[in-house]
Amino acid sequence: MLTRNDIATAERATTALPSETSGKGIASGVIQVRLARMLRLEWLGQTVASVCWIASVLAYGISSSGDWLQICAASAWLLANIASIAAPETDR
Repeated sequence: MLTRNDIATAERATTALPSETSGKGIASGVIQVRLARMLRLEWLGQTVASVCWIASVLAYGISSSGDWLQICAASAWLLANIASIAAPETDR
């Protein structure tokens, strides 16, 4: 959820003249934040685990409804990890 400060900062950034923005720009700052999140050990570990889970189910074959449930669970876990990269940083 955006706070008033986040909204005000975003509004200033979108209305700023090119000479008023930093040399790196807003987009590169967002990319750096997302890259930093992706390089965290907990994110990498969960992402690798979910991909391995998907790969193991596919390697053994899908022969029952339980296999489909495992694929759905592993895929949801992977999508949640990917979505966490796009989510705005919250105060902890």
